[in-house]
Amino acid sequence: MRSDKEIQKLAQEFEKNQKVLIALGDENREHIILQMLKEGKDCSGLRVNEITKMTNLSRPAVSHHLRILKEAGIIKVRHEGTKNYYFFDAQESMAQLEVLAKHAQEIMKTLPDRSGEK
Repeated sequence: MRSDKEIQKLAQEFEKNQKVLIALGDENREHIILQMLKEGKDCSGLRVNEITKMTNLSRPAVSHHLRILKEAGIIKVRHEGTKNYYFFDAQESMAQLEVLAKHAQEIMKTLPDRSGEK
């Protein structure tokens, strides 16, 4: 069985990943990410107006969701003069989630069955 210290470390990892988990937990933000991914590997970024048309969300709503995704490290922005281009780039945040998932799996394997089912 895993120690309480390791379980506390897992709890800290969940807290560290909270912004990413919250960002990914919203269907509107998921839809924005999907639209970016559908643009393919050559996507150099989408502007707020383009995302607004693709998602049928209001411009303020798109800006709000983009801010959350950006703060979570899931998207990045490139500035060209007065234009902002948003693109999917979640390498670091996905790596942190991978560590969290692996650690959770390791701990869950060692815990006794608590479901009451046999």
